[in-house]
Amino acid sequence: MIAYALLIGLVVVERLAELVVARRNLAWARSKGGVEYGRRHYPWIVAAHVALLAAAPAEVWLLGRPFVPALGWPMLAVVVLAQGLRWWCIGALGRRWNTRVVVVPGMPLVDRGPYRWLRHPNYVAVVAEGVALPLVHTAWLTALAFTLANAVLLGVRVRVEDAALARAA
Repeated sequence: MIAYALLIGLVVVERLAELVVARRNLAWARSKGGVEYGRRHYPWIVAAHVALLAAAPAEVWLLGRPFVPALGWPMLAVVVLAQGLRWWCIGALGRRWNTRVVVVPGMPLVDRGPYRWLRHPNYVAVVAEGVALPLVHTAWLTALAFTLANAVLLGVRVRVEDAALARAA
């Protein structure tokens, strides 16, 4: 349980680092005329991610979920790979990456890094992590609940983002 709490803590620190990058990038985008879209759904995305990070260790602790090596180790590998993909996306988008949907008019779509192959690779990382992080310690209720909520939120988010990018192009 202590190792799992440490893992969750590391993911929290990673999220805080993302927010620092996002805040800096938001200021840059606004200075270049960036327009934010989808403000109404953003608090729900934040709430879902906070709930994931709180519910997974709570489920482990309250319901006595065991660490099952045959599940936990592969899921830990998925979590690590998801973080790598997320930071590859951040690097590929550079100053244009954000936790919000902010588009700087006139800038072309990014077609390097994972964006060469996928339109929304960051969301692949989000989905993978949302399933795998709870399952590292068999918190399957959290994995299921987050996956369902995230499916709804990403449906909205992708539509908003695609529409914003189309308008800016």
